[in-house]
Amino acid sequence: MTEVTLQHIRAARDRIAGKVEETATALSLSLSEHLGAPVYLKLEHRQTTGSFKLRGASNAIASLNPEERSRGVVAASTGNHGRALAHAAKLEGLRAVICMSRLVPENKLDAIRRLGAEIRIVGNSQDDAQQEVDRLVGEEGLVMLPPFDHPDIVAGQGTLGLEIIEQVPGAATVLVPLSGGGLASGVAAAVKGVSPRTKVIGVSMARGAAMKASLDAGRPVQVEELPTLADSLGGGIGLENRLTFAMCRDLLDNVILLSEDEIAAGIRHAYEQEREIVEGAGAVGIAALLTDKVRAKGPVVLILSGRNIDMTLHRRIVCGEAPSTVERAA
Repeated sequence: MTEVTLQHIRAARDRIAGKVEETATALSLSLSEHLGAPVYLKLEHRQTTGSFKLRGASNAIASLNPEERSRGVVAASTGNHGRALAHAAKLEGLRAVICMSRLVPENKLDAIRRLGAEIRIVGNSQDDAQQEVDRLVGEEGLVMLPPFDHPDIVAGQGTLGLEIIEQVPGAATVLVPLSGGGLASGVAAAVKGVSPRTKVIGVSMARGAAMKASLDAGRPVQVEELPTLADSLGGGIGLENRLTFAMCRDLLDNVILLSEDEIAAGIRHAYEQEREIVEGAGAVGIAALLTDKVRAKGPVVLILSGRNIDMTLHRRIVCGEAPSTVERAA
């Protein structure tokens, strides 16, 4: 499959019904005032397991045949996909192995352990973790369900886009956190499939934004993975990317990059003004609006994609410490 379509996303929605939450959308008075147009928050951080990742993981596991289910599943993850896959696998009684680098925060490791999945810590990047995944696939026969570059994962994430366009049918712009592109491509396919004139903008951190670098180069490229407050957006897109690079290239209207200070400001705003606890990746849409990097006359919807932040780190950020002093807080 070279593209996930609206039809695939609607089928995924039927497949995962009852397994994930249909999260609410709320009007932000503070951001609406700042922008001069209605701004809505898609409260996906309230999803079971604390992030949107459960949608794709649930759809991928539900799509396995009996022989694949008997072998178990494996994935590389920066944390949230691993937690979602562990949760979905546990519900179905499947073995799950999650491979992660040393950059993944301890709170995310603990959450995965509590769900009973096996954890392998390998190297200092997603690429290192992926090498362990490849080994387990080859030697133990596990089924790889990657965090983004897989049609069932993308279709599952796209169900979020269907909810957005149903909850805010007049949306002019949708802001989507951008990493490997599973969420961004799925949401864009859903939104533009229903409302072609709606703009979909990817938002990422400036430190190690692999998809942005790849789009600029016109092909997947490798980018050094660096510590960032938006740790869920870290990692490469895969030099052999089969799906999400082309979909992001064809469907996204723009990509915005943010500094660590800007991401920290987004986290603080979410807490102080919206009364929401979000991780760095979940705050990038807010940060993009606060920095006036997005201008829109019509309604804007931004996705609060996850809440799985280390609470010691969160406390230090909202108390005003500079990002350079809070990165990789223990």
